[in-house]
Amino acid sequence: MGHTMCCGRRHRRSHRIHNTRHDLGLLALRLGTGGVLFAHGTQKLFGWFGGHGLEGTGRFMEQLGFRPGRNHALASGLGEAGGGTLLALGLATPGAGAAVAAAMSGAASIHVPAGFFNDKGGLEYPAFLGLAGTVLALAGPGGFSLDHLLGHRLNQPWMPVVTFAAAAAAVACVVSRRARAQREEAGEESQPG
Repeated sequence: MGHTMCCGRRHRRSHRIHNTRHDLGLLALRLGTGGVLFAHGTQKLFGWFGGHGLEGTGRFMEQLGFRPGRNHALASGLGEAGGGTLLALGLATPGAGAAVAAAMSGAASIHVPAGFFNDKGGLEYPAFLGLAGTVLALAGPGGFSLDHLLGHRLNQPWMPVVTFAAAAAAVACVVSRRARAQREEAGEESQPG
């Protein structure tokens, strides 16, 4: 009897330590990923941290084929800054992760022609941030989060499916519109003036 009680206490203590480590790991991933995304998004939205703000980013997005550029800059900035902030807080985690994944999918689509590695202008960095957002949306925010504090009202089991479906549809629409605009522009340039 004494041995069983002792083993039970040891098991509960081990489980509690594992849960705490798990929650701390998710907190660290949320804060790191969310902080990076917040910084990138506020560069686009407000020109913070050496960014170009909405107007400058909008002009750049327009050059990349995202039209209207200002609207795409706003959506990208909100996906990064808003999604990053929500991830860091652990609030509405499925929606936050889906917003991040969508924003980073759009960014990665620009970098595909340069290959994978970031030092060559490839998609490595946005793909990794999108993956981190996806992992957090699927794994959940952990115990050290606002979602946990609020009883997971904004982190229901059905939410990842719905939010990722909406994000995938939005990304497909944006990327295909950009590709169509680029084809039309290439066609205009190839025709004699």
